Amino acid sequence: MKRRGILHADLAREVARLGHTHHVVVADRGLPLPRGGEVAVVDLALVAGVPSFEQVLDALLDELVVEASTLADEARGTVVERWVTARGLEPATVPHERLKELTAGAALVVRTGESTPYANVVLRCGVPF
Repeated sequence: MKRRGILHADLAREVARLGHTHHVVVADRGLPLPRGGEVAVVDLALVAGVPSFEQVLDALLDELVVEASTLADEARGTVVERWVTARGLEPATVPHERLKELTAGAALVVRTGESTPYANVVLRCGVPF
């Protein structure tokens, strides 16, 4: 039995498959999810707010090397930007429509139960050396 880290089997498997420059999207419950099977989607949303954006982001940041991050322009100056920067990330911003396009090309999308508007971030994986 796994002792620590991400316990959700599907999420742990998808995290283990990530490589340098892959994009991981932590999504609120309203962000459209990619269809067609080309993007791995792990839907963790249980009820509104559970799990939260912060909980999922923290779990992923414990497991990933992140070299860059991106938020929607609309998230600037909001609690979402504070959540991301409080974790040492310095996100670039793009229009929300562009962020949706990045989602369609991601290696992994993790849907949370978060209800805060624009609580979405794209993480670009780095390497630990």
